[in-house]
Amino acid sequence: MSLSEDVAATIGSYNDEMIDIRRVLHARPELSFEEVATSALIRERLRDIGLREETCPTPTGAVFSLQGGRPGGTVVLRADIDGLPVQELTDLSFASRVDNHMHACGHDAHTAILIGVAAALAARAEDVAGSYLFVFQPAEENVSGAQAMVDGGLLEDIDPVAVLGCHVASVMPVGLVASRSGLLMAGARGLRVSVEGSGGHGALQPRRGNVVLAVSRFADRLDRVVADLGSEGTSCVCSPGMVSAGSAPNVVPTRAVLAATLRFFNDEQVAEAERRLDALAAEVAAEFGVEVAIEENFATGPVRNDPGITTRVLEVARGLLPSDQVLEAPGPVAASDDVSVLLDRIPGCYLMVGAGMADGSSGTHHSPTFSVDEGALAVGAKVLGAAAVELAQPR
Repeated sequence: MSLSEDVAATIGSYNDEMIDIRRVLHARPELSFEEVATSALIRERLRDIGLREETCPTPTGAVFSLQGGRPGGTVVLRADIDGLPVQELTDLSFASRVDNHMHACGHDAHTAILIGVAAALAARAEDVAGSYLFVFQPAEENVSGAQAMVDGGLLEDIDPVAVLGCHVASVMPVGLVASRSGLLMAGARGLRVSVEGSGGHGALQPRRGNVVLAVSRFADRLDRVVADLGSEGTSCVCSPGMVSAGSAPNVVPTRAVLAATLRFFNDEQVAEAERRLDALAAEVAAEFGVEVAIEENFATGPVRNDPGITTRVLEVARGLLPSDQVLEAPGPVAASDDVSVLLDRIPGCYLMVGAGMADGSSGTHHSPTFSVDEGALAVGAKVLGAAAVELAQPR
């Protein structure tokens, strides 16, 4: 048995603990940069297993390190920890107990997976080569946590050979892992569209100056912004997520605000989408006699995997799992993840780990019915842990 396989076997002994941690976190989700209790749980567990606590550059989150017993490279392992403002509608015994807060994207699973990897590597510290930096990142859901950690000095004074992470996927069955070299996920930009008009009595102003009609028309036509844009068979997406306007049913307000996201794969697509957004704003402004202003309020780039490291990670996975359960993803996905901030600076690999419930009840990511099969925890942890050990080996 190779050392990486031995580490994977060791991770198996932490499966029950990973499930327990995941359920505790699922019942008490916290939003971006509010992950106080989550961070405290992580710190307590990693201190208990003997890891060294490093300075965390953000108010929430945690950073710990482990030194192996033999020389080697440094591998960064990252998990995101925040939940979403979603009201959970599952019947799980450990469903969220916090109103309008839910782990609706699996970050509770990611956190539990990385704690399991840390525990297993700590148990085999004398045998493994290199060093390991465990990064529990806040605020992925508002795509600002990774940049905040880097800006705060996360990567100063280290020279990692690789960065690794994984994301559970409710659309894939448990037991499967998938990734691809190069482009894996879209970049994202947040859009804030402000519409201002004259406002007035609802009976007297059915159209001109009506910001509710105008913002609705803008939202309805957002798909035009990225029509015919895409990469390797995957379309870009521009979608509305939130609209706020008005205070009474018989009053046309003077202001409406639309929050939306643009998902893209390269800078040329962003430039073209911006041109089309400006054209749409001018069209809506003229049609309804209003003013339309667009601003960007967050951004992260596409997720790009290093080809060499991704090949090695998938080889490790094939050594642990049946070969037909380790897949080369056929193309990028339109979802985004600010792990891109780390992958832009460190060569690495981001994995998709199958977590769909066998009965098809998982629900989609970010939905009130989202859930994962907890068998995914062991699969994700074994592949991440074994790959980390392999990559840290001196070459």
